Amino acid sequence: MPDVRMTGLTGEQVSKRVMQGDINIAKDKSSRSIGQIIRSNVFTLFNAIIAVAMVMVLLTGQWRDSVFGFVIILNTGIGIITELKAKRTLDKLSILVASTYLVRRDGIDQEIAHDRIVKDDLLWVRAGDQVPADLEILKTWGLELDESMLTGESRTVRKNIGDTAYSGATAVSGLALGRVTAVGERSYAATLTAQAKVYKKTHSDLNAGINTILKFMTFLVVPLCILLIWTQLNTVGGWHAALATGAWRQAVVSAVAGVVGMIPEGLVLLTSLNFAVAAMRLARKNTLVQELESVETLARVDALNLDKTGTITDGGIAFDRLIMLDEPDSDAVDSTNEQNRRKHDAARHAAEQALYDLANEEQPNGTGRAILAGLREKGVSASRVAERVPFSSARKWSAITTNDGVTWYMGAPEVVIAALNDTYSDVLKQANTCAAQGSRVVLLARSSKPIAADEPALDQQSVPVALVVCTERIRPDAERTLAWFREQGVRCRIISGDNPRTVAAIAGKVRLTGDQAPRYMDARELPDVNDLDALADVLENVDVLGRVLPDQKKAIVQALHKRDHVVAMTGDGVNDTLALKEADLGIAMGNAAPATKAVAQVVLVDSKFSHLPDVVARGRQVMANMERVASLFLVKTVYSAIISLGVVLTAMPYPYLPRHITYVGALTIGAPAFILALAPNTRRYIPGFLKRVVAFALPGGIATGLSVLLSAWIVPRVMGWNLASPRDLESMRATSAIILFLMGVFVLSRVARPLNSWRGGLVAFFAACGVIGMFIPFVANFFALIIPTGATLIATGAALIIAALIFVICIWGVPKIGRIITHETKTR
Repeated sequence: MPDVRMTGLTGEQVSKRVMQGDINIAKDKSSRSIGQIIRSNVFTLFNAIIAVAMVMVLLTGQWRDSVFGFVIILNTGIGIITELKAKRTLDKLSILVASTYLVRRDGIDQEIAHDRIVKDDLLWVRAGDQVPADLEILKTWGLELDESMLTGESRTVRKNIGDTAYSGATAVSGLALGRVTAVGERSYAATLTAQAKVYKKTHSDLNAGINTILKFMTFLVVPLCILLIWTQLNTVGGWHAALATGAWRQAVVSAVAGVVGMIPEGLVLLTSLNFAVAAMRLARKNTLVQELESVETLARVDALNLDKTGTITDGGIAFDRLIMLDEPDSDAVDSTNEQNRRKHDAARHAAEQALYDLANEEQPNGTGRAILAGLREKGVSASRVAERVPFSSARKWSAITTNDGVTWYMGAPEVVIAALNDTYSDVLKQANTCAAQGSRVVLLARSSKPIAADEPALDQQSVPVALVVCTERIRPDAERTLAWFREQGVRCRIISGDNPRTVAAIAGKVRLTGDQAPRYMDARELPDVNDLDALADVLENVDVLGRVLPDQKKAIVQALHKRDHVVAMTGDGVNDTLALKEADLGIAMGNAAPATKAVAQVVLVDSKFSHLPDVVARGRQVMANMERVASLFLVKTVYSAIISLGVVLTAMPYPYLPRHITYVGALTIGAPAFILALAPNTRRYIPGFLKRVVAFALPGGIATGLSVLLSAWIVPRVMGWNLASPRDLESMRATSAIILFLMGVFVLSRVARPLNSWRGGLVAFFAACGVIGMFIPFVANFFALIIPTGATLIATGAALIIAALIFVICIWGVPKIGRIITHETKTR
């Protein structure tokens, strides 16, 4: 067998591995199929109840009483479109960038596509390449990899023989030859991608509350519907008479009126529409919402995990200052000693010029570019040099010799000082102090000996002249945004792959913990990722974590969940994807890796951290307003259940038609609710959404149910109506519809408070629309509305007064009874 380490694989060996499936292709597994998405949105409990009711009405031929069914189409369409968009995003997920690579086969180097690489191939990794598969380094010529997208470590990593280079890393400098150890789905990048592609539905308190209501109503609706049909058939003479005369149709329609009234169909639709509108508003502020339910989630967040690079900092570095090592304090220099002052100024100018020329290479690295930009602002420009030794990651220093024979060195302080005769321990200590504050430090040294470019060596007699301090560029909006979150009671933590002391220094600069110094910890000292309880205990006393691995980021989110925290996570690297998936809300920066943006629910398109308060505000608006309007819909559920129960117990005809509930609901619930849901509201999220909605809805629902039932029982007796007569039955139902409308206006007035603003005008407008509609022939005929006259008008007026009194009594008394019952239960 040929020596793979020398010549690479043969054509026969490559073919064999292709047959075995050891090729660099990951199967394109979709997150969910289109069929699954359609089925999950169409076949829901809500749709089933409404669809069955709609079909029952259509079978009777009363199509005007089935218009409530169109909400299924709207709500299902919104859900399908949203999830199809998420599916397309997830299916496009790819950590690796398609490109061509240089491999050695049969002793010859050849360019091939990334998906033709096989296991055991010899692969060249060149500067600028993204590693396409996991490699074992066999030979290296100063290869340095940027693994920040995988590990979160912002500094490059030098690779030695025997080290592993993971797929997804990027070669920054140098060259290496490696043997492919894992390809396709078994590579590191593909493993992360597969985990990120798992579909996860965002939890929504609003939807959860609505589903709870629907599940409860299911147990009530089915038996109640059967009893209603049986009761309504008895009111027209029983089964035989109903079938013989066709009266069964009206019995079914009446039963459906009770069932549909108990289902808050408009609330389901309004929730989806409100999420969509909020998402469109955020899009105008360069914030992309990829899952509509996530709009509300950040309103509930009380723990925000921040990635340093890309969130607090922008990923770049900036020249901060030049510290001259032999320069005394300005106070120590006598103002009369002008000669010494000029001497120090000349030394600084020479150091700045040398520093500029050292950084002014053909392809400067990040530190070099920062130095050039900073010194240009001071007016420094390039000068001619006699000799240059470019920066090398192997040497960790660069050098120039000027025309007057002076050599300047720039490099890592510990490396340069280690090569000198003297120890310069004080200089090294000063450099380490700056590094501990989150700065990147290089040393500038000077020698009187010219350097030989062919055999570069650092002169042992060189003298340290200055420390060059560069810092990560902190986003200008970071401190302000973090202060806002502190005021809102959100605990922020920075979780990074960088050195914890460095991250803590940056956290201090942006006042992560206010006036207190942030507490930091090395993630290597954390409890095992499987011991979430111990991890949660540690996190309570930590503000900054460094050297964090991807699986630890995920475990940190899980540990916070153990303490019932609602967690948001920001990130921009592939190393953040697992944690973003696990968090209640994943937030990606616009310049993040495609994988990161694909799994996040929210993307800050222009990468501005300062947009997060806007997202919080929009989420709070949705939560607070939807809690307000959900009460409107639940009132209908309560009174429909009470009326249906009263009809069954008294065996009376149902007091109104489905079209009546459609008319009244549209004017006192649906349309006003949509407007109220979009109103400004910055109330902080308070747990207990469903409990508060039920407590608010019960008084209004009980008052409305009792008012309609009393009207249906008393008014026909006062007026002498025979409900077996279609004409009298129609009059009774029209009167009940008027009572229902009045109570709806009362409930709307209570929900829309305070009424001394546009909200009062809103209530008045829809009340007027309801009354005016009764005088429009087409509307009145379509919705079976009748304007009472004569004695009927008097009886209706009396019923309205009684209904108003019942409403006042229930609003005052029901909460008191509830508190008494609760108190008695607790004392027992």
